[in-house]
Amino acid sequence: MINNKAFSKDLLGLIKTIKRAGFKCYIVGGGVRDLLLGLEPKVWDLTTDATPAQVTKRFKKVVPTGIKYGTVTVIINKIPYEITTFRSDERYIDGRHPSKVTFSKDLHKDLSRRDFTINAIAYDPTTKELVDIFGGQKDLKAKIIRAVGNPVERFKEDGLRPIRACRFAAKLGFKIEDKTLKAIPKCLSVAKKVSPERIHDELMRMLEADKPSIGIDLMRRSGLLHIYIPELLKGMGVKQPKPFHKDDVYWHNLYTCDEAPKDNPILRLAALLHDIAKPQCKVKQTFYDHENKGANTAAKIMKRLKFSNEHIKYAVNLIKNHMFNYSKEWSDSAVRRFIIRVGLDHLDDLFTIRIADIKAMGRKVEPGHPKDLRKQIKTILRKQNALHLKDLAINGNDVMRLLGIAPSQKVGEVLNKLLDKVLDNPKLNTKPKLIELIKRNK
Repeated sequence: MINNKAFSKDLLGLIKTIKRAGFKCYIVGGGVRDLLLGLEPKVWDLTTDATPAQVTKRFKKVVPTGIKYGTVTVIINKIPYEITTFRSDERYIDGRHPSKVTFSKDLHKDLSRRDFTINAIAYDPTTKELVDIFGGQKDLKAKIIRAVGNPVERFKEDGLRPIRACRFAAKLGFKIEDKTLKAIPKCLSVAKKVSPERIHDELMRMLEADKPSIGIDLMRRSGLLHIYIPELLKGMGVKQPKPFHKDDVYWHNLYTCDEAPKDNPILRLAALLHDIAKPQCKVKQTFYDHENKGANTAAKIMKRLKFSNEHIKYAVNLIKNHMFNYSKEWSDSAVRRFIIRVGLDHLDDLFTIRIADIKAMGRKVEPGHPKDLRKQIKTILRKQNALHLKDLAINGNDVMRLLGIAPSQKVGEVLNKLLDKVLDNPKLNTKPKLIELIKRNK
C-alpha cells in the first residue's frame, strides 16, 4: 500500500495541473517501486499522454532533457520532475535508444516498453489508482527481478538493462529470475555498445548497495564482468595462504568491497581492486609488489571507465599504500614520511580499507585499529612538525638570496633536501639552522 503522505505539495500540484488540462498523469518507475518497498524515492519520474509541448506550456521552468524521446524535466522549487509522454518504441539501432518513438494515449503500451516488472508500475496519487499489468507487486513481494515480456528482446533493445538488473539485485537484495538471467549472455554484443560513462554511473550506484558483491558476481555469471572489468576474473581460483585468507583472490576482493563503507563508493572501488594484481604477482605463497602493480592496473581500469583524474589518484593512492606494515619500532621520522606518502587527508580512508581487508579475511579487528599508529600520528601532529615544503622556516626567496640564483629547479631541489633533513630531525626547522645548512652545502 502506498502512503500518500510521501508526496509533496509541489508534486501533487504538478500532477493536478496536467490532469486539469484534460490529460492523464502517473508516477512511474523507481519512485512507485520504492514507495511499495517502504523506501524514500530519490527521484520522481512521471508519465502522461500530454505531449512535451503540451506539458511545457503549463509550467514556468521546463528543460527539454530528452525531447527527441518525449521527455522534459519540470523544475519546481529546485526539484526536478522528469515527465515522459506515453510512447511506443520502434527498432533500437545503437543498443541504447529507439530509432523512432511514437507518442501514444495508451498507458499499457507505454508500460510494456519498460525494463523490469518492478519498474513497470504506475500510480496516480490524486485518485489512488495503481496500474500493474505485469505483476510487479507480486515480484516485489517475491524479491525477484524479472524482465517485462521477452527478456532477450528487452536486453537487445537497451544494452544497459543487463547491468541494471545486476545493480537492482544488489541494491534491493533481490534475485534475478532465471529466464531473465539466462537472457543476458545472449545479448552481450549489445551490452558492449554501451558507453563507458553509463557503465561508470551504474557501477557507482552498485557500489552504494549493502553488498555490491551480489551485483558484481551476477555480472561475472552473466558474462558482463568479462566486458567491463575482466581483470577481476583472473582472481578466480587463485588461492591465498592460510590461515590469513579463507577465500581466493576474486572473492576476497568482493568481500573487502562489501566491508568498506557504502557512503564512499570510490573507497569501495579501491577496496574491490586492492588485490587486483595478485594473480600476476604470485610466486609460490607470496604476492610480491602486488600493491604497486595493482595501483597501475586500477588506474587503467578506472581510466577505461571514465573516472575523473581526482578519483583515480585517490583510489591509486589507497591501493598503493594498503600494505603498510606498521610496528611499534617505527621511528617518528618513519611515521612522518608515512604521513607525507599517504597524505594527511587520506590516512583515515587508508585505515578504513585496511580494516575492510582484515574483516574480509575473517579476522577480528581491534577497536581503533591501527591504534598505536594513530596515537603516534596524533603526537607528531600535535608537535606541529614540518611535513611539507610550506612548513619549512624558510622559503624559495631565502634560498635564491642565499645562493645568489634566479628562480630555477635548483631552488626546489634545495628545499626538498632541507625538508628531508627536517623529517629526520624536526629541531632543525628554524631559520638560522636551515640557513646554516644551505651555506654548508653550497
